Amino acid sequence: MTNTIKCVILDDELLAISYLKLLCGQIPGVEVVKAFNRPDLFLQEISGLECDVCLLDIEMPGMNGLQVAAQIPGKQIIFSTAYQEYAADAFDLNVVDYVRKPLKKDRLQQAFDKVKRQDLPSTGFFFEWNTGLGRTRILGDSLKYIKTSEIDSRDKRALLSDHSEMILKNINFRTLLELLPAKAFIQINKKEVIALKTVRAYSDSEIVTTLTGENDAPLKLHLTEAFRDGFYSAMKTYSPFVT
Repeated sequence: MTNTIKCVILDDELLAISYLKLLCGQIPGVEVVKAFNRPDLFLQEISGLECDVCLLDIEMPGMNGLQVAAQIPGKQIIFSTAYQEYAADAFDLNVVDYVRKPLKKDRLQQAFDKVKRQDLPSTGFFFEWNTGLGRTRILGDSLKYIKTSEIDSRDKRALLSDHSEMILKNINFRTLLELLPAKAFIQINKKEVIALKTVRAYSDSEIVTTLTGENDAPLKLHLTEAFRDGFYSAMKTYSPFVT
């Protein structure tokens, strides 16, 4: 994939297509190649279009988006729909993302960020988020540890590999973990997420990290029961994404 994500839209409502084009035009690095309001025409032409991702509505007359997606294996898909009941079926198709209508720019941008990460090597992934510096591209390799801000619980403090810190504005851990590679980061309690590469040793209730705390001693973090099984599972399958 080039730096520009080439997108094809399929939605049976013309107003929805106009709105999607408007949103996509506001997201840097996204280009709408073509838009369709009929599934049959979309299927006739999609193989001949230069396209990185298809943005498909699900609820359409004649043929729904799930049926369309099943006929274009190998294409990356973002589903958009007002109907939550399709979510499980959508993810059974291994789509990139499932975005609820009414769509918002920030949520759609998250979906396109996931498309970018599909084609990046594990040592080069990144995501974009609002920080104390404004909209910032954050290189995942540099992230070591994220915790809830003591000043505003809606914000998160991120420790970087150069020992500097960055404030991620107004983001919850669920959203953050969706942006990060699942095999490289894990939540260990209600207030902390760590990069698995920082784990030096652990017990049922404590994680000793390669990070430094007071007096340059190894930083020890609390592993709570609610997150223990997920942490153990992650450690069993972990392979470093940074050499």
